[in-house]
Amino acid sequence: MIKYFIYCRKSTDEADRQVLSIEAQITELKEFAKRENLEIVDCFTEAKTAKKPGREKFEQMLKLIENGEANGILSWHADRLARNSVDGGKIIYLLDTGKLQSLKFPTLWFENTPQGKFMLSIAFGQSKYYIDNLSENVKRGIRQKLRNGVYPNKAPIGYLNEPRKRTIEVDPKTARLVRKAFQLFASGKYSYVDIDKFFFNQGVKSTTNKYLRMDKIRNMLRSPFYYGVFEFAGETYQGSHKPLISKTLFDKCQEIIRRKSKTYINHKDEFWFLGLAKCKECSSAITAEKHFKFYPKTRGKVRYYYYRCGKKHGYCSQKYVSSGEFEKQIREILWSHSLYELNAKRMLNWLHADEINERKTVENKISLLKPQLSNVEQKLDRLLTGYLDQVIETIEYQTAKKKLIEEKTNLEEQISSFEKNQFLWVELVRDFINSALEAHKIACAKNNGEELSLFAKRVGLNFFLTDRRLSSELKRGYTAL
Repeated sequence: MIKYFIYCRKSTDEADRQVLSIEAQITELKEFAKRENLEIVDCFTEAKTAKKPGREKFEQMLKLIENGEANGILSWHADRLARNSVDGGKIIYLLDTGKLQSLKFPTLWFENTPQGKFMLSIAFGQSKYYIDNLSENVKRGIRQKLRNGVYPNKAPIGYLNEPRKRTIEVDPKTARLVRKAFQLFASGKYSYVDIDKFFFNQGVKSTTNKYLRMDKIRNMLRSPFYYGVFEFAGETYQGSHKPLISKTLFDKCQEIIRRKSKTYINHKDEFWFLGLAKCKECSSAITAEKHFKFYPKTRGKVRYYYYRCGKKHGYCSQKYVSSGEFEKQIREILWSHSLYELNAKRMLNWLHADEINERKTVENKISLLKPQLSNVEQKLDRLLTGYLDQVIETIEYQTAKKKLIEEKTNLEEQISSFEKNQFLWVELVRDFINSALEAHKIACAKNNGEELSLFAKRVGLNFFLTDRRLSSELKRGYTAL
């Protein structure tokens, strides 16, 4: 009596798109087994491509067949078993040795005879030819797209893939926001976090209705795609899509990016915090190191990053601290001197109310000074008239004129000072609140070592490391938080 294993496979390959789902295959095969009175021992399912050998469930099934637990396989089609010569050869070899006695397919007839095995090898060969040919067709299609200036991947934010024309078109919903984001960043007043917040407030969110990933924002601002050029497989192509920004604007953004990271251009990304802290014991700069550890059992090599005292001033007893712990403590410092969004919003509302009151106060002061200025100007006019009419002597005229001009200058300076500086303190406080809010977001974000280091320098005057603990002398204002 032949015992059968059911084997069902479905992958995301182009070749498998029309194949029944795994659940449908199981249902069809069980009904087929019932009609043919086949004894089913077990069922194996796999969601992997058969283009390459190495499928775990498939290998497990063959091993059980070699051990004699079954001697037949029931599958939907021969291409479910193999699309490569290695796996196809294993099936035929098991048939040759007699450990595998029967193969059943609802869509294909097979008989364990020399002719049957020959036809099976042809079926396996056809499956391999189909997948190889499909791969070549896909590559040829990509090459043609590149020649036409069409980006052969998913369209970036601001654009849409047009399936009918097989082109990339401007997304009317997000294109203007992307353009605005580049303009904001090019001003030098907005960080990656600010751009992310801008998108979130405009309704551009991740699939989980949260902020976009920071690396997506960085990649967008660094992508030449937006001014009409794209890179693929290390080569640059002139795109046929409509640019959203000019090359000049893009270059401004790249200059901002270089300026933000200029402190670190001689270091790898894992050492973002070099130059940030000093050793409290000996005042040497904190340096960074990378070490490798080899694990013989797994034959794997793991990298470890550390920060330690540079010991440039002689002996120092301070020990190293891991990169992760160093970064964690920086985040804790920023977190403890930051503002939640709700608190920041409340403070900004208070500031707005103070701004309105300040405006009224300044307007009242200016309204008192302007009539005085007008009065002085009238006196100067009358003085000049009297002098021209020879009513006033020259010495008297010059003395009075000097006094009036000094008075006029003083009034003009007061009015100008009120007009220019009336909201200066308001802007300073507003910038501080927004900065403290940004500190909270940067401290909460992940994979943002560059921004974390830059912002830590904005917040702290000096960072010191002692006994593996980081401390900071905070800049004015942050000590109150």
